[in-house]
Amino acid sequence: MSTTLVRTAAVILAFLASSFLTGASAQSLRCKGDLAQIGNSKGTILQKCGEPVLKDSFCKPTQATASTTTPMITPAVPATTTGNTASATTNVTVNTCQQVEEWTYNPGYGQFMTMLQFEGGSLTRIRYGDRVTSTTP
Repeated sequence: MSTTLVRTAAVILAFLASSFLTGASAQSLRCKGDLAQIGNSKGTILQKCGEPVLKDSFCKPTQATASTTTPMITPAVPATTTGNTASATTNVTVNTCQQVEEWTYNPGYGQFMTMLQFEGGSLTRIRYGDRVTSTTP
């Protein structure tokens, strides 16, 4: 094989691999001539994109660990010592959840369904679903 052919094949493979690794997510979304971006508030997204066709919410599990140290007094040992102090550490793991809201937009026939995820009132993720193949809602 010629060197040019090998290089061309390597470039094509690298491009295809990077395309698959990036997945179907984005940092911004074109809405009615405006740009919705990661970090925008829900109000800003409503203003730029209008009402979604579907709103859903779910709980994203999170974990928090807290540690406390409690002093403990140990019994006195021989008369030459005055006693020792020690401490005990207690670790508490609390399972909580982060409320995530997901809005779905249908941009129209031939386009991809678009899901926007919000955490704490801000847009955190944009991802694309299936291509719209029907003109009925």
